[in-house]
Amino acid sequence: MATAVSAAVSLPSSKSTSFSSRTSIISTDKINFNKVPLYYRNVSGGSRLVSIRAQVTTEAPAKVEKISKKQDEGVIVNKFRPKEPYVGRCLLNTKITGDDAPGETWHMVFSTEGEVPYREGQSIGVIADGVDANGKPHKLRLYSIASSALGDFGDSKTVSLCVKRLVYTNDKGEEVKGVCSNFLCDLKPGAEVKITGPVGKEMLMPKDPNATVIMLATGTGIAPFRSFLWKMFFEKHEDYKFNGTAWLFLGVPTSSSLLYKEEFEKMKEKAPENFRLDFAVSREQTNEKGEKMYIQTRMAQYAEELWTLLQKDNTFIYMCGLKGMEQGIDEIMSALAERDGIVWADYKKQLKKAEQWNVEVY
Repeated sequence: MATAVSAAVSLPSSKSTSFSSRTSIISTDKINFNKVPLYYRNVSGGSRLVSIRAQVTTEAPAKVEKISKKQDEGVIVNKFRPKEPYVGRCLLNTKITGDDAPGETWHMVFSTEGEVPYREGQSIGVIADGVDANGKPHKLRLYSIASSALGDFGDSKTVSLCVKRLVYTNDKGEEVKGVCSNFLCDLKPGAEVKITGPVGKEMLMPKDPNATVIMLATGTGIAPFRSFLWKMFFEKHEDYKFNGTAWLFLGVPTSSSLLYKEEFEKMKEKAPENFRLDFAVSREQTNEKGEKMYIQTRMAQYAEELWTLLQKDNTFIYMCGLKGMEQGIDEIMSALAERDGIVWADYKKQLKKAEQWNVEVY
């Protein structure tokens, strides 16, 4: 925006028109002066009044492109779409919950031959075989990837999922089976699988290898965090070595529902200074008040420490799983923030903008 400015400067009556050494010069970082003619006129008193007319241009600062705090360089999305999916094969499919667990959860590995490049924190779509009630192909269902970019076999040629078999009773008392989850849980090694994607950038890992990464998961929401933790503690990378703190909270109904428990305990043994692990088993554990141990109940035991960590620039919160846990966590944080005169809703918006609060719930 340009503004015309006129100013009258009284100068001593001398042949010299140089300014005094005490004349201050405004930095041109924000204001630009365009050269224009100077107009002089004589006035009484033996001095000259110099009329200066200059055009002052105030310019909006150049828009600075935001630099992401996540590992998002070169991330590929939607390489494969529903009309032309990638066809992989099931290499492994195994149940990872106990027989007495409320529901079945399966871990499965599909071949990709490196054709579906993904990052930790992304998802893929799966299209179940067959057609729906209208005779059309089934719509894809998205699942968080449960393996690191190298895959469970370390060759970047596989992708893994963690899927719970959906079975419920409807209002008519009829048993209903989720189409895609049952298709996946019933897969046999060698069976073909139609894959789309990869998709998503919300849950990508932070770049900073010294970050504090707090992961909150319920049930199969553990999938993206297994991918994080494998990269952090089970793999060696020339360009990445995790030296920060990874803190996992996993909430499940029974101890027989604890997913990847042995893996996480092994990580804890390998890196006790860098990995913290807390389980919340709602039907078997209670807090000191006798309340059921949900994930937010477990977190409340560390509320002060979590709140302190959350005020640091290199702390990242990731939440994945059932939508209900978000409200409970908000209640904990809201009380802590209010005590410090902070409105949690506003503070959470700032964290989201800074990519420090990442949520994927359903």
